[in-house]
Amino acid sequence: MATKSSRRNQRLQASATEQALLELNETLEERVAERTQALAEANLQLQREILERARAEEALRHGQKMEAVGQLTGGIAHDFNNMLTGIITSLDLMKRYIAAGRIDEVERFADAAVSSAHRAAALTNRLLTFSRRQSLDRKPLDPNQLVSSLQALFSNTTGPHIELILELGPNIWPINTDTGQLESALLNLMINARDAMPEGGTLVVKTANHYLDASDLSTLEAVSSGDYVMLEVSDDGTGMTPQTLAKAFDPFFTTKPVGQGTGLGLSMIYGFAQQSGGHVSINSQSGCGTRVCLYLPRYHSPEAKTQA
Repeated sequence: MATKSSRRNQRLQASATEQALLELNETLEERVAERTQALAEANLQLQREILERARAEEALRHGQKMEAVGQLTGGIAHDFNNMLTGIITSLDLMKRYIAAGRIDEVERFADAAVSSAHRAAALTNRLLTFSRRQSLDRKPLDPNQLVSSLQALFSNTTGPHIELILELGPNIWPINTDTGQLESALLNLMINARDAMPEGGTLVVKTANHYLDASDLSTLEAVSSGDYVMLEVSDDGTGMTPQTLAKAFDPFFTTKPVGQGTGLGLSMIYGFAQQSGGHVSINSQSGCGTRVCLYLPRYHSPEAKTQA
């Protein structure tokens, strides 16, 4: 009897265990199904959020692009309108004076019209440089010799209240670039430095040989590793706020009063550097001055390559 009772208990226990396993399996399947559904819904929500974020970023980029285009075209239209006004006004006055028989007084209006036309041509030249569409008249040159030749012009530009210091490095490598564009770039940087020191200060122009790789500069475009000549212009003037520094290379952005700057100076230098295969960097802090470095590739003459 005991044996039959024991067997019956075992069967009952086995049946109960089997039932429990069946119930657990059903419960587990339900939990897995619920979890799978939850993960699928979460994944779908994540995909929606990614899509919405992509759309928002694209809308932001489009808005920024349109804002930049609007700023560029607005600046161009404003500057050209001023120049065309000068030309049209001068020509209109010339017609009136000629009709009145006052031909001797026409020359000054002709000069004014020519002056405005030259300013428009200069602006076009800057725009071409900024857009990297202007052909460069490249010639090998010695950077130290170029800077030294401009010392008198630099001194006259800065004035007596600013101390000009030239720190020309030894054995500076030659570069192959447009002399006129480089002179214009350096002069532009000198004028910016001068304007940042209305009470006087120290302006340093430096040359040095540098090897650059991708980690050396934080620029909008990739840095090609290699040998470069650095031409640096630094001052101890008012410096720039982070907001101003972020827009420094934007075309037509200027902190100068109306009529005292087109806002194309730094953007022109940026375009010239890129078109020359070089780079430009700017470091500045409000109240601590500004340092602009122009990097141009080292020139290897055909003779040197042949000998190598």
